[in-house]
Amino acid sequence: MNPNKTVNFRPLWDEYFMKLAWLVAERATCIRHHIGAVIVKNKRILTTGYNGAPASVEDCLSLGCLRNKLNIPSGQKHEVCRAIHAEQNAIIQGGFHGISIKGSVLYCTHSPCVLCTKMIINAGIKKVIMNIEYPDSTFKELFSEVGIKFYTLQLNNLSITQVL
Repeated sequence: MNPNKTVNFRPLWDEYFMKLAWLVAERATCIRHHIGAVIVKNKRILTTGYNGAPASVEDCLSLGCLRNKLNIPSGQKHEVCRAIHAEQNAIIQGGFHGISIKGSVLYCTHSPCVLCTKMIINAGIKKVIMNIEYPDSTFKELFSEVGIKFYTLQLNNLSITQVL
């Protein structure tokens, strides 16, 4: 090995999938938050999702944000927003494409709201790994009640590493 080159090590699986969730978040059409989700089973990606308007519906990038106009704080009155959350989109993609996500792991850039929490429970997802905790912490009690494992993964570096 060349002593002048720096060796960066491969990310652990959880870090890898979380970095992918952040990459997926770049497709978000929400003005307030870019959130991404990746659903994985046996170290294989099943589906991804980001927050944005339903297919073929104008999004906030073109219409502006109604939540901003109404001064609605984060974590409140989710129904006012025209976007579908990243977790919801990832779950919907499983159903749309006939992919079972039962027993899977959800990696998400942010912790889930109460609506996403209920969908995650009913979808049969067994573990949720997030990077940032959102203001709504209702998910903790519900996940604990049904036995869904969850934790926050701190990423020190979102850059792409290279093995030399």
